[in-house]
Amino acid sequence: MSKVNAGILGTGHSYPKGILTNADLEKIVDTSDEWITTRTGIKQRRKAAPGEYTSQFAVRASRDAIKRAGIRPHDIDLILCATVTPDQILPSTACLIQAELGANKAAAMDIVAACSGFLYGLELADAMIRGALVIGAEILTRYVDYTDRSTCVLFGDGAGAAVLGPVGANRGILAAKIRSDGRYEEQLYAPGGGTKGGFSAETIARGDHFFKMKGNEVFKVAIRSMTEISTEVLDEAGLKTDDVNLFIPHQANQRITDAVASKLKVDSSKVYSNIAMHGNTSSASIPIGLDECVSSGRISQGDVILMASFGGGVTWGSVVMRW
Repeated sequence: MSKVNAGILGTGHSYPKGILTNADLEKIVDTSDEWITTRTGIKQRRKAAPGEYTSQFAVRASRDAIKRAGIRPHDIDLILCATVTPDQILPSTACLIQAELGANKAAAMDIVAACSGFLYGLELADAMIRGALVIGAEILTRYVDYTDRSTCVLFGDGAGAAVLGPVGANRGILAAKIRSDGRYEEQLYAPGGGTKGGFSAETIARGDHFFKMKGNEVFKVAIRSMTEISTEVLDEAGLKTDDVNLFIPHQANQRITDAVASKLKVDSSKVYSNIAMHGNTSSASIPIGLDECVSSGRISQGDVILMASFGGGVTWGSVVMRW
């Protein structure tokens, strides 16, 4: 019997109307457009307004994905929301999305895997091969310290979603791998707000709820991890780099994207980048990029799509699929 894979039936994305440019950041922190652009490739990022929250953008992206998949919310069995910026501690953001969509048959849960969260969700949905909605959604600008130029210039807000379902042999997800290593916790983390660091006036004053990052260490480990795991999934699928029609990496830093593509020997014309306009949207970056490529006609049936990510935890993963 031929193996039935999970494939993407519909995609969607959403982000705030508010835009935070490099020129805006020059007014509040010791930085410049040249400094940011040279080191990251970012020119602007989306920023949620007061009163806007993560599930709102997730629901908008999900509704588009559901419509394009030609299904109803009632048809969804599972909702996986990848986020490190939930609406609240309890219940999960996925449950709030489920209620808003009216997907009353779906089980729902959050995935906390930072920038790799969407690929974690694809792997889980593929293993179950059910009607699944996988979302990456973040409002990261609420968790950045605007006195720390090494982190505040990086992050933006938004959401992306994909509806998965069974497809024919040699289509859909051909291979997927996800990994983590908690020994590198302090490369990218936020120590406050949990049962370990607590949440108090003192932790707020220290800025423990803000993201903290060791940029040089993250840079090196991200390049190595994304390159190695992408090579592994291509090997498992029996494919070579030349077979890849489009590479969508996590949009963390343009220099990371360029380095990974170079090591994999993926031609620059096949590499998708939107970091200049969106910044790093963590778990939302790959699904936003995927939907932008679908909407613009850059992806055709039969194309081989390679995706790879690296995030806090640390976590990393890669998925290769045939559209």
